[in-house]
Amino acid sequence: MDNAVLALCYEGTMKIGTLAVSTPGLTEGVMGTSSVLLGGKYLIAARALAERSAAIFKKMSLVSLNTTLSEGDALRLYSGLLDKVKVRSP
Repeated sequence: MDNAVLALCYEGTMKIGTLAVSTPGLTEGVMGTSSVLLGGKYLIAARALAERSAAIFKKMSLVSLNTTLSEGDALRLYSGLLDKVKVRSP
């Protein structure tokens, strides 16, 4: 997508989980706005991943998180995957 990033973080079969959205900050080092739209589990991790994705790609970001990992482990794992994608993106 040209104007946004969609990240689906799941294990096993594809399922929608806690859904968070974030916009990038207008200037370097400034946090954009973010919110959890749906879900009640892993609210902090989903929101943090949306914020990280928006900051990395400088685009609006929508993240779905459905996992059996603990919240901290899920945040570390999926944040690391975003870093790997960042290295590969143009």
